[in-house]
Amino acid sequence: MIEITLVQSDEYHAWDEYVTCAENASAYHRIAWKLAVEKAYQHKCFYWVAKQSDSDRIIGVLPTVLISLPFVKGNLCGLPYCDVGGILANNEETYNALLKHAIRFCKDKNITTFDHRVSTQDELIGDSVNASAAKVRMLMALPENSEALFSGFKSKLRSQIRKAEKNGLTAKTGTSADFVKEFYQVFTRNMRDLGSPVHSKSWFEEIIASYGDNAIIATVYSEEQVVGAGIVLFNGEQACIPWASTNADFNRLAPNMLLYWTLLKYVNDRGCKEFDFGRSTLGEGTYKFKGQWGAKPKLLHWQKFNSEGELIVESPGEVSNLRNLVEQAWRKLPVNVSEYLGPKIRRYISL
Repeated sequence: MIEITLVQSDEYHAWDEYVTCAENASAYHRIAWKLAVEKAYQHKCFYWVAKQSDSDRIIGVLPTVLISLPFVKGNLCGLPYCDVGGILANNEETYNALLKHAIRFCKDKNITTFDHRVSTQDELIGDSVNASAAKVRMLMALPENSEALFSGFKSKLRSQIRKAEKNGLTAKTGTSADFVKEFYQVFTRNMRDLGSPVHSKSWFEEIIASYGDNAIIATVYSEEQVVGAGIVLFNGEQACIPWASTNADFNRLAPNMLLYWTLLKYVNDRGCKEFDFGRSTLGEGTYKFKGQWGAKPKLLHWQKFNSEGELIVESPGEVSNLRNLVEQAWRKLPVNVSEYLGPKIRRYISL
């Protein structure tokens, strides 16, 4: 028999040990994500552990967060604010048991839907997939050290990295409050320019505090001004970059190239074997940017179930006219206004 219970605080270490070794796990599966969500946004988290009834050994986990507006039926998401979350399990039986448990929970608690965000277990895909419908993770295998990584880049890429350095840009890494402040300075401006509500500063403060040694920030400078910044999270020998931004006024100096090289060098020399560049749409600009570093696409398989367990079919590439209008209006806001309003909206947007 499989027993499924909510994780207790004295099981957090065992949870992270399981996630570190589990197939298809990510840094987002770690308990630190739960702690940051609870402290920054006060959402209720339901992190389930599956065990054999006669053993304390974990055989599966399912992290979820309830995103609920006041007086509105909620949505259970595994996981919000990232590309992958969902079930990790030793076998199909445990996987199915955890999935059924989440759907039954939604029905019992009158929760409208369950978003299950997983990555395919298939081999890395090629460019033949329909780009309008395919969302992918961009994954890169890392060599033994950063020297081997740099020498393996094409000459054009190496020259772009050197160009940033010749343009006088510098970079450093750390996790102090100053790094969070400078990251947020670039990030808020970039999100405004993209027409997207920004996360609260406290969200990133809690991420850095919760992840501890499993997080790093890189910042890029033109003279004394910060012009680029990114955050990387770790899970064992894996690393992912959920947030990266540059100041568009300085893009001619190639801060993005120095930012990603600084983080890749740090990750590689730390001993990581895989780097996740994050979500992209096949053929678009971010897809091509990540591909030039050597990243390969792997399909994301996002599922949405109603409380009866029925799979809801959606159009993944479709963008509504209303969203376009909202983005256009948001881009016209002063940065300080977007920084004030953004977090009040962003906490309820699960993507």
